[in-house]
Amino acid sequence: MKNKLINIPPLPAILLAIISVQFGAAIAKSLFPAIGAAGTASLRIGISAIILLLAYRPNLRAITPEQWKLVIPYGLSLGSMNLIFYLAIERIPVGLGVTLEFIGPLVLAVFGSKRMVDYFWVLLAAIGIALIAPWSGNGIDLIGVFFALLAGVFWATYIVLGGKVSKVMKDGDAVSTGMLFASLLIVPFGIMENGLSNLTPTYLGMGIALALLSSAIPFTLEMKALGQLPPRTFSILMSLEPAAASICAFFFLQEHLASSEILAVFFVIIASAGSTMTAKKAIQIKD
Repeated sequence: MKNKLINIPPLPAILLAIISVQFGAAIAKSLFPAIGAAGTASLRIGISAIILLLAYRPNLRAITPEQWKLVIPYGLSLGSMNLIFYLAIERIPVGLGVTLEFIGPLVLAVFGSKRMVDYFWVLLAAIGIALIAPWSGNGIDLIGVFFALLAGVFWATYIVLGGKVSKVMKDGDAVSTGMLFASLLIVPFGIMENGLSNLTPTYLGMGIALALLSSAIPFTLEMKALGQLPPRTFSILMSLEPAAASICAFFFLQEHLASSEILAVFFVIIASAGSTMTAKKAIQIKD
């Protein structure tokens, strides 16, 4: 099963990762009232670390100084991204949180562009993000907005570091070791918030499902993709996240999409598909 997961091509890997994360987001939101945002993040990251360490059994003693210099900040950025994003959607709607967070990868995509066609796909994705964001909402929590933007910074950092660490470590070793350091950073916040003291067998079961859907599976898939795609292409493909969040909200929360939001979904999908196709052609020409 593990080998089948690792052998998935980069584009399907990213799509599966996005779907998995959005299913996990629905579980996470339902846990907030019981154990809080930090408690939920701790449960997710902590269980994910255990699952991945048992699955891949990385030899920590064999990791070189060069690898440590990359995998430690990779893990810390991964953990920070998740905790801060949960703190954001505790205060603002999930759709807005995902949209604002994506500004980080979008800026990364802009700075990584070298051809005019690249700017076109980024612009198309940006239009979609602007359309899908509920900017007309009143009383938006500014602290929540700040947390979402900060999560975007760590998301961009995670993409850059993930691309680098994937070049010097095996996918499974990198993501499992990184998750170990993410848990060392995040779990203390869950303990301080005292949310973990409210754990029940039901919440623990939900936490295991959350860890699998939101961390263990998608981060492994993303690490595979990061090893084969440039950060710019990966960033634009991740523009599907806001669209996926809105679609999942429609199915799980019965939130209907407005015409502008449907158009936004169309824009980000076209931008992602276009970016992938032009990147593939560029690689073929180079080869």
